[in-house]
Amino acid sequence: MSEGKETIGVIGVGWVGLVTASCFAELGHPVVARDIVPEKVAALSAGETTIHEPGLDELLARNAERLTFTTDMGELLERARLLFVCVDTPPTRSGDADLSRVRAVVEGLPEDGGHVLIMKSTVPAGTGEAIRRDRPGLAYVSCPEFLKEGSAVADFMHPDRVVIGADGGDEAAADALARLYAPLGGEIVRTDVASAEMIKLASNAFLATKISFVNEIANVCEEVGADVGEVARGMGLDQRIGPAFLRAGIGYGGSCFPKDVSALKMLAGNTGYHFQLLNAVIEVNELQKRRVVQKLLGRLDSLVGKRVALLGLAFKPQTDDMREASSLVLAARLQGEGATVSAYDPVAADAARELLDGVELCDSALDALDGADAAVLVTEWPEFAELDWAEAAGRMARPLLIDGRNFLDPEPLQAAGFEYEGIGRATADSPAPASAD
Repeated sequence: MSEGKETIGVIGVGWVGLVTASCFAELGHPVVARDIVPEKVAALSAGETTIHEPGLDELLARNAERLTFTTDMGELLERARLLFVCVDTPPTRSGDADLSRVRAVVEGLPEDGGHVLIMKSTVPAGTGEAIRRDRPGLAYVSCPEFLKEGSAVADFMHPDRVVIGADGGDEAAADALARLYAPLGGEIVRTDVASAEMIKLASNAFLATKISFVNEIANVCEEVGADVGEVARGMGLDQRIGPAFLRAGIGYGGSCFPKDVSALKMLAGNTGYHFQLLNAVIEVNELQKRRVVQKLLGRLDSLVGKRVALLGLAFKPQTDDMREASSLVLAARLQGEGATVSAYDPVAADAARELLDGVELCDSALDALDGADAAVLVTEWPEFAELDWAEAAGRMARPLLIDGRNFLDPEPLQAAGFEYEGIGRATADSPAPASAD
């Protein structure tokens, strides 16, 4: 079944590593995936998926014979030559990327074993140069991932581009990696290691900038009576701008944008360069999460003793990832204003339970809305569009909805009796824009 296909090694089976391992198995490669958490390895070996990602369960089941999960680094090194490093690089207290897991992997690799270290983890530019300087006998290739949670399997199998960075002496390793990705059809971008590392950071920082920009535009739209949806549509038709990432809301979150924007800002700062634009991007994103509380105060005057329901907790739909989720800040701010908070998310409740002290986690959206003085749509799960909003209005103490993602159609909600307010969205019952006088 896998005749002629090279065995792939994957180090770290978190979100990126598990998708990478499963997709290479789908392409017919035997895969050995190693992780240091025995419970995770045991679960995956038993066919249990450890993350929520559409299509991943099916890949794991279909390719079980090709996938080996282990805690044994020796087994990985014995069976695989191409080693994809997919370990976390979380932010430190300074905002720099924590490379301790990457260093631990490198220190465990033999220099003369004929292995190729392929860096999928997001690392600051200069990391590859430092590794090659410290381990000159180790072949090193940078191949950053560009997967989106919620569509990671499709992103891997149908990439826009595959970036391969290699410096002198490692071109043969880069050639082998290019052949590995060739069946997927994405454009192969061959460059040096430092440029490959920067491509990943720059890409995420630019997308985060687009989000913060359109959120700033949304806030201005609220002051002048414009509709940010119409503004973004008109902007996006310009081919130089494009429509992607121009949806106003309550800010970005997740495992990539906050971490990578901060890492790029600190990388620049460590060289003596002050990246002013990224400072603004970060500040806007943090303030945007808090604007919802001001909207509620504008409607309710006080939140003391009020019950507020949060619809959705994960940072985006189709994932259970709670890292840097807007719901975390929003819940804490609501509680700080004296409100009690109920919440519902179709898949992230277990992940949220340890993070949301004092929040009542409900089994359905209607249960979360029961008796609420207001609701905030935080994550645009498709099931919220199908909710019986007329019944929801009847259950609430006051049918007030702040649509934090501009996901719902205001007219049916208003017909059901709701007070509706979006983000930068002109609606019939929105507060009047400020006077120009």
